[in-house]
Amino acid sequence: MKLSDFILLSEEEKRIIVLHSGVLVAKRTNEEYFVFLFHLNGFYVEVFCSLIDKKVQEYRAYTEVSQLTPYLDSIRLDGLV
Repeated sequence: MKLSDFILLSEEEKRIIVLHSGVLVAKRTNEEYFVFLFHLNGFYVEVFCSLIDKKVQEYRAYTEVSQLTPYLDSIRLDGLV
C-alpha cells in the first residue's frame, strides 16, 4: 500500500490496516493525546488517541523522517548496535 492509498481510506479501514500491518515504532504523550507511531510499507502513521476517552481522534501519515523528531529520545538503540 502506498501513502496516497492510505490517505484515501475510511477511518475504520485505516484502523484495521494500522493494527494488522503496521509495526509499532514508538509512543509518546502530550497534554491531550497518547500518540502511537507505526511504520507501514515505507511510510509512518501517527495515531492520536484522546487521554480522556481513549478514542482515536486522528491519523497522520507521512514519509518525511524529519517528522520523527518527537520520538528520537524514546527509541532505544542499545540492542541495535
